[in-house]
Amino acid sequence: MTVAKSVLLFGLAAVLEIGGAWLMWKGIRDSRGWLWIGGGVVSLGLYGAVATLQPDASFGRILAAYGGVFIVSSLLWAMLLDGFRPDRWDITGAIVALIGVSLIMYGPR
Repeated sequence: MTVAKSVLLFGLAAVLEIGGAWLMWKGIRDSRGWLWIGGGVVSLGLYGAVATLQPDASFGRILAAYGGVFIVSSLLWAMLLDGFRPDRWDITGAIVALIGVSLIMYGPR
């Protein structure tokens, strides 16, 4: 159950962080206004709170593993919302990142 909880928290953190950054991007670069920017700030703040809920107590380990989750989630977000199509190197890099996440978070200790 701990691994399932951790995976769900990583997924929620990814939506909050990438969503927050995307809202700020749209608010500033696409001139959508302060409401979008404010939504991004709130979402990024919630990301920080969700990250603290991980079962592992090591800040460095959580953030290092989340880096791999962020890579994969960013590519998925771009595919779904911006029409991005990853090439074989994007996909290979994402797989390598997920292997790294698995080793960092769930490897035997």
